[in-house]
Amino acid sequence: MTGRHGHIRRTRFMQCPCFLERLVGHFDRKIHLVVDGHSAHRSKTVHTWLAGHTDAIELHFLPPYSPELNPDEPVNADLKHSLPKGHRARNQAELAAETRRFFRRRQRQPHIIRSYFHGPHVRYTLNENPLSF
Repeated sequence: MTGRHGHIRRTRFMQCPCFLERLVGHFDRKIHLVVDGHSAHRSKTVHTWLAGHTDAIELHFLPPYSPELNPDEPVNADLKHSLPKGHRARNQAELAAETRRFFRRRQRQPHIIRSYFHGPHVRYTLNENPLSF
């Protein structure tokens, strides 16, 4: 799963529906997952897997070139702003550790998680959503 320099070969990894399988296993109702147009999200492998799980999950694709509509963007911005100023991870392991610390902190701060979905461009995620945000 790693390339020449130890980087994960994203396309192969992302095309494996393992993540979707795990996600579906955590919920007892249908999941509506918002994704961007990355080729991995549109792969034949993912498409085939989704066809067999239409009662459990549905993908909703964002329009091309619309990062402002992507609910991940406020999370990414928060992560970047939470890192110490001027600090750069020395290697991939350090970056992964800092990222895990960030997400563990955010798990204990649901009010911040909720705020990600109240921006004007991502508010659509709350429409008809049975979850209490």
